[in-house]
Amino acid sequence: MASPSSQPPKVIIVGAGIAGPILAVFLKLNGYSPVIYERQSQSAPGGICLTCVQHAFLSTVDLHVSHHTFLQPNGLRVLEMIPGLLPKISGAIVDSLQFYSVEPSDPGLLAHSQIIADLVKEGQLRYPWTTVNRGQFHDLILAEATEVYGVPIFYDHSVVDVVENEEEGSVSVRFADGRSDSAAFVVGCDGLHSNTRVALFGREKADFTGMTQMGGMSPFPVDETLRRGMTNLYGDGLHFLSYPTSDETICWIITQHENEAKETWKPMDDAGQEEVRQGPYSQLPYGAGELVRTCKQIVKYGLYDRPELKSWYRGRVVLLGDAAHPTSPHLGQGANQSFEDVYHLVRLLNKHNGGTSTNFMQQDVAKAVYPPHLRMRMGRMRTSHSWTCQTTSDGAVYMRAALVGTRSCFICLIGRICYLIHSWHFKLTCGVMNHFILRSSALQFRTTRG
Repeated sequence: MASPSSQPPKVIIVGAGIAGPILAVFLKLNGYSPVIYERQSQSAPGGICLTCVQHAFLSTVDLHVSHHTFLQPNGLRVLEMIPGLLPKISGAIVDSLQFYSVEPSDPGLLAHSQIIADLVKEGQLRYPWTTVNRGQFHDLILAEATEVYGVPIFYDHSVVDVVENEEEGSVSVRFADGRSDSAAFVVGCDGLHSNTRVALFGREKADFTGMTQMGGMSPFPVDETLRRGMTNLYGDGLHFLSYPTSDETICWIITQHENEAKETWKPMDDAGQEEVRQGPYSQLPYGAGELVRTCKQIVKYGLYDRPELKSWYRGRVVLLGDAAHPTSPHLGQGANQSFEDVYHLVRLLNKHNGGTSTNFMQQDVAKAVYPPHLRMRMGRMRTSHSWTCQTTSDGAVYMRAALVGTRSCFICLIGRICYLIHSWHFKLTCGVMNHFILRSSALQFRTTRG
């Protein structure tokens, strides 16, 4: 049953991945009483690499199997609004980009850029890209939510249905084991395979893109080329991406055209991993082949597209992050977007409630908060997706050319052009992301943590 109006409104958050605990802290700081339900039995590391960019990737704890998270400036801009959190986060800074051709007939450096460092120096970015240990980061935000702010998290709770209670002004969540709970409103933060989304809108068909990714974590290679920042290698039917995650390790990802692979996000079997370690990718130059050979756990998965939802909410239930707008994995773009979602959802709740949660139950949250949130965020997602697909994101135009077998001389030309587009795209994207954060009135957090 919903809390009386004299009590902090109760909010059910579905999902204890990356976005759920952050949303819980934001809500607690603003006078709400959040509770998190997670379908897994315990938290677990996920993602080959998750990127937190001046915006942040929602993933639930069952999706990805890796060890590092990539925090970018927009994500950090949101996280800094939680008092004292940023100093607790440590990681490796990535401030340069480099692009190489590995086409045998014309190998070599295509371009090099210090654009990230330059944008930080110019003040266009407050923070550089930062890689952190994903397990440690997840443990940190879970501890922040539970120990610092007293948010309860219940594991082994898989959502099967949500039911609106119009007369009571609340919504009930039903779980697979027959248990249920009610709150003033519900936020589905349960990621790509969201049970909340299925409960609201049914299952959608995911279409295979024709591409797969695989990767993992490896010790530094003898060749120092890949130690210098984020590196892209382009070949005929190949895109290789890597970046340092500490003083000793590098995260790497290979994108390729291939027959359909399941969207499991789990390590390959031992035989499959050994085949990769001894296969053609083990001979890549610039130390990339050594990364493949020395990787202890290789993850492989198919890339799928999902239809865009026409709405992210129904009644008092709203979706957030990958549950609302699932994206293909790309440097943690999903997490970055989910942190933006958190910021704007709570900002609009504050605006709707006049800066206090005490009169929340007397107001229509669905009509007053969710539609403007949907309009703002859906436009942002479409713009981001359009830029990523139509211009480039770490050489996407060039990668597409490579994946369809473009010949080497044209590949190198496209690579150089793509670098120029990438630099323009990166600056424009950062400007727009800054705009989305800075144009909104700052959140006024309560000083108590009740």
